[in-house]
Amino acid sequence: MIKSKLPDVGTTIFTIMSQLANEYNAINLGQGFPDFNPDEKLVSLVNKAMLSGHNQYPYMPGVQSLRIAIADKISQLYSQSYNPETEITVTNGATEALMSSILSVVHDGDEVIVIEPCYDSYVPCIKLAGGIPVFVSLTPPSKNNPAYSIDWNKVKNAITEKTRLIILNFPHNPTGLTLKSSDLDAIEDLIKDNEIFLIGDEVYEHIVFGNKPFLSLSTRDFLASRSFVISSFGKTYHTTGWKVGYCSAPKALTAEFRKIHQFVVFTVSSPMQYAFAEFMKDPATYLNLSSFYQKKHDFLYNGLLNTRFKPIKSEGTFFLLADYSDVSSANELNFATELTKKHGVTLIPVSAFYKDSSALSSNNNLVRFCFAKKNETLEKALQVLSTI
Repeated sequence: MIKSKLPDVGTTIFTIMSQLANEYNAINLGQGFPDFNPDEKLVSLVNKAMLSGHNQYPYMPGVQSLRIAIADKISQLYSQSYNPETEITVTNGATEALMSSILSVVHDGDEVIVIEPCYDSYVPCIKLAGGIPVFVSLTPPSKNNPAYSIDWNKVKNAITEKTRLIILNFPHNPTGLTLKSSDLDAIEDLIKDNEIFLIGDEVYEHIVFGNKPFLSLSTRDFLASRSFVISSFGKTYHTTGWKVGYCSAPKALTAEFRKIHQFVVFTVSSPMQYAFAEFMKDPATYLNLSSFYQKKHDFLYNGLLNTRFKPIKSEGTFFLLADYSDVSSANELNFATELTKKHGVTLIPVSAFYKDSSALSSNNNLVRFCFAKKNETLEKALQVLSTI
């Protein structure tokens, strides 16, 4: 009999809800992927790369021109200098980057602090590395504070002599929370007297609202010196199915990272890398993303004001939360399931992002909407929701 290394892991909530959406022909605002195509120029550049012969294994850390383009972008946006030869690695999406980062520094018995609600790949990666996840919950919305917030004292209290790593995901999925300068101060204070590393899961770095700059961990020299900073071309360029991301980290961390990376995937699709290197020469391709998604966020938010859902403004990502307590008293999973089956709109229960999704503290009458959709898709969903 096989002894599972991940006995508690089943099918992800995203797969479950998407399958349910397909079964009931529902409008899927659940799983986080655009329902529109990437820029035609980018697609043409992939084709051009293929026709030019870029169809074999590229260099293991990634195509040089792409790593240089990434380093230049980080320098311009965050004033942090990474050596593209020794400190930037192109990965098979952000998910592989997360796995390789965790495996790089986490050993048997090491503790890893995870901020929940959290993305579902973190904990399995920690366990496969032999680590122990330690959960610290965000403070959920209340009448006095209508959005999620983070209490850094709770994080500080979770640190022990066994703490090896803290995983930070900002802009935050699913809550849309972003970091402020005071948060970076708090993070610096947390690790200054400890040998603790950081993972900055920053895949939504270019989707921040209210004309505010994104405060990457890379904006602080000390934080950057301890961090694996991860981003995603899939989220930036509407190409989630291409599975291309990257990790920026100091030389010593990158050396360990690449030891894992080369045996997990070895390298990443060649023509996509050449295409991204060329496409991102125009900074507008990523600098205009926030305004593009701000319009979709506002369209959905304002539309939900005409329903019995109570939307919560997002500070970033392409997700928005809403309170459904005026619609139903069911727990979040049951509500999302019923909404799909009876009304044909699929959302994600926020409780699914917690260690114990059935716990009372994990169920705050909240569901997650993805607004990375065509306006007509959002409009159809809003028409349905306005009748509930």
